Amino acid sequence: MRQTLAFDIYGTLIDTQGIAATLEGWIGERAPVVARAWREKQLEYTFRRGLMGAYADFDTCTEQALRYCCEALGVALEPEQEAELLRRYRQLPAFPDVPPALDGLRADGHRLFAFSNGTKETVSGLLRHAGLEDRFEDVVSVDEIGCFKPDPRVYRHFLQRANVLPVDAWLISGNPFDVIGAQAVGMRTAWFDRAGRGLFDPWGYEPSGTIQGLGELAGMLERG
Repeated sequence: MRQTLAFDIYGTLIDTQGIAATLEGWIGERAPVVARAWREKQLEYTFRRGLMGAYADFDTCTEQALRYCCEALGVALEPEQEAELLRRYRQLPAFPDVPPALDGLRADGHRLFAFSNGTKETVSGLLRHAGLEDRFEDVVSVDEIGCFKPDPRVYRHFLQRANVLPVDAWLISGNPFDVIGAQAVGMRTAWFDRAGRGLFDPWGYEPSGTIQGLGELAGMLERG
């Protein structure tokens, strides 16, 4: 059966740790630690802004998180290095399993959407650079309504944009908070546990299914 699939982008299809390669040339072996801290602080800022009702777009959260982490971890970047990092964050690589899996899902007749905290302009550019943009019917951004995942308004906005009922839509995400947010509004969900750790928030919500590689998603959809 044809399904509507909403794919989270950062950390699910696109490897946010890919920025560590750029950092490594400047700060050596500390690069993975800084890259992880940057990603964690970026998400923290979206949560805090959501609670405060003080929305600023994802690019702003990304830039502010970088500056905080550099100061907190004692990393001194030149202004041109900071600018280069932010530029390259818009050119992160896709995980290797993503292109063939998306092609297979499209061939099966499913509707594919990019659904992200990022702005439409930034996410479209990111997908274009990764060679993925033409796989998606549309890019749906939280920026269109000025709040972040996992606010329930975000998922309802997606459903409205895609013109689909919750029961007929799937969220695919590597972020448990995103999966729980979608599950709470009645969407079906696939948790992308790439690391295979099985570490999911014990909130009484369970994903509809769990995958460790995107190629597993087609079989999950067939099973319903």
